[in-house]
Amino acid sequence: MKVGAFFAEELTEDLSRLDRSVEMIRYSLQQCRKIGIKKDYSLEELDRFESLTSRFARTSDIYTQKVIKGIILILREEANTFIDRANLFEKLEIASAEDLKLIRDLRNEISHDYKVDDIAEIFEAVIEYCDKLIEVIDKTKVFVSAKNLV
Repeated sequence: MKVGAFFAEELTEDLSRLDRSVEMIRYSLQQCRKIGIKKDYSLEELDRFESLTSRFARTSDIYTQKVIKGIILILREEANTFIDRANLFEKLEIASAEDLKLIRDLRNEISHDYKVDDIAEIFEAVIEYCDKLIEVIDKTKVFVSAKNLV
């Protein structure tokens, strides 16, 4: 198997995993929008928001760690750091570098222990950035298809 074919196969698998992850995030997002942002949450509501934040982090990881890297490998571009990759994706008109950085920052915030006092802010940001993440993923899939990368 050629190296390029290997990368294309890997990207296809990563995009498939990403599709399943987006499906789950859409479901959680719908549930959390019904709950809304408020000061206090029931245990069930907290559980739903915890699912959403976890799914956001997982989806952004698949996207930033697998899909973006796969595309860059196939394109044979030099982009060693996340900022380099974000800037390249902006240059390719796939996503704004700032949006990618904000998605990554929010993912990092979720993955580290956030304070209970900040929970409403985290939940609000996740709801806002889920839409942005899904939009970026959709644009990436259009790019991959238009460039026949897989």
